[in-house]
Amino acid sequence: MTPRTKEQNEEIRLRRLAQIRKAAADVFLNKGPLLEIRDVAAQAGLGYGTVYHYYSNKGDLLHDLLWDALERAGRWLEAPLKALPKIPSEVPLEAQLKAPLEVPRASASGKAPAGGHLGLAAAADTGNSAGADSRSGSRETAAAAAELGPVAAAGVRLLQLWAEDPALYLLHKQAGEGFASLPEARSAPLSAAFRREVLAPLAALLETGSAAADGAAASGGNAAEPPYRLQRAEMLLAALVGCASLSLRRGKLREEAGDIARFLKL
Repeated sequence: MTPRTKEQNEEIRLRRLAQIRKAAADVFLNKGPLLEIRDVAAQAGLGYGTVYHYYSNKGDLLHDLLWDALERAGRWLEAPLKALPKIPSEVPLEAQLKAPLEVPRASASGKAPAGGHLGLAAAADTGNSAGADSRSGSRETAAAAAELGPVAAAGVRLLQLWAEDPALYLLHKQAGEGFASLPEARSAPLSAAFRREVLAPLAALLETGSAAADGAAASGGNAAEPPYRLQRAEMLLAALVGCASLSLRRGKLREEAGDIARFLKL
């Protein structure tokens, strides 16, 4: 038998990591902090020793799982933001909400892959279709925007992605809890990155969408202050997380996404 190349071994490693993280997200939805490595192994169809080889404790596993989900977290906002008219402001929102630089990180299971990504290509190959689906979902998001409005359409799209990728739901749920399941040294960089990659773009969507819907004047003089903008985004995500929980457990989140958006009057 021909020995595997270094590249083949790395591909196998990334696929296995993605397989473990996907199983961990499914287990965490049902057991929360009570999750154990043996539960993940059973869900993934792997031996306990195999999972333990990559993750010796659930803290490292959750840390990698959340960072990996964050790599995909902002894509659902791309289409709605592009579809909205530009509302001028005295100071760009991105500048007002500038977050600290992300602290360099390494995978708890080994060296960090190039660019800081934790095996996104491998995740796609193991059934995690959220990345590709977020791109193909641009058309349905645009269609939904025509019926529901840009904010509601974005909310529906996010709920649908949660149904397809439980790790994304777990990321938003943990963010609403301040990533309390992790020690501060790990939660602080995650919070800063989530604020920059998810909250700030969502705040921009809420502000611009409301201004466009209300026919507001093209002036930033009456715009909400940055902290309030972020608070609105946080409250919206918290409401979506709460409403999605029951539907997600029933396996009905994708079908009920529109009902949730209408219930919340997005």
